[in-house]
Order: sequence, then structure tokens, then C-alpha cells
Amino acid sequence: MTNILIIILSSLGAIFILLAAVGFVRMPDAYLRISVTTKAVTLGVGLILASAAIYFDNLSVTSRVLAIVLFIILTSPVGAHLIGRASYFSGNKLWEKSVTDELDGKYQPNSHRLSSGEEFEDEDEKRKKKIKERDLL
Repeated sequence: MTNILIIILSSLGAIFILLAAVGFVRMPDAYLRISVTTKAVTLGVGLILASAAIYFDNLSVTSRVLAIVLFIILTSPVGAHLIGRASYFSGNKLWEKSVTDELDGKYQPNSHRLSSGEEFEDEDEKRKKKIKERDLL
């Protein structure tokens, strides 16, 4: 019975990793590729590690598998977010059929600052205002 469970889990894990590879090739922009690979690979690796824990049936192996799966679940979304953020800030374009750009108008490329919805003033305009205020005083 455990052999069947091991085969099912490892096969499902391999299928999810294969789907992540196919999705990486098929998706039109970097942001969708990041999303597909992060989700599918995390699930695929988790299933393969679960099958390894069942196969070895040892407490030390199972505890290591749980630690690795927890580490992957915690770090994979953070890494994907940072890659996506760096990609957006470096000027990587969205897919032309994307419906919305949530960061449009909220990012100032000169200072690399984000706004929470309020428009930015250019740094030059701020300097000019400060100079005018000093001149008026």
C-alpha cells in the first residue's frame, strides 16, 4: 500500500514540475512565468519530498523533509515577489493584453520610491519649492 502512495505522490510531484516547465515556456511575460513556476514547483517539490519521507519511514528523514518543505513554502513567495519587483522596477514590460497595472503612476523611477496612491512630485519640483520658500523668507 505504501508503494502505491509513494508512486502516486512522486508522479504527481513530477507532473506539477513538468507543468511548471511548460508554463514557463508558454507564458507571455516574466510576471506570469514567475507565478506559474513558484506555485507549481513548490507543490511539486513538496509532493516529491513527501514521497521520500514515506519511502524512508524514518523520523530523522521525515523531520528534515518537513523542515525543507516549510522553508520552501516560506521562501518561495518572498523570492518570487522580489524578482517580480526588481523586474518591474528595471522596466520589464507587462504583457500587452494585461488588464491593469496596479503600480502605474505609483512608482517614481528617479528615486525608486512607491506611493500608496498619492501622486509623486518630481524631485526637481520639490527643490524648486524649497528654494522659493527660502527666497520668500
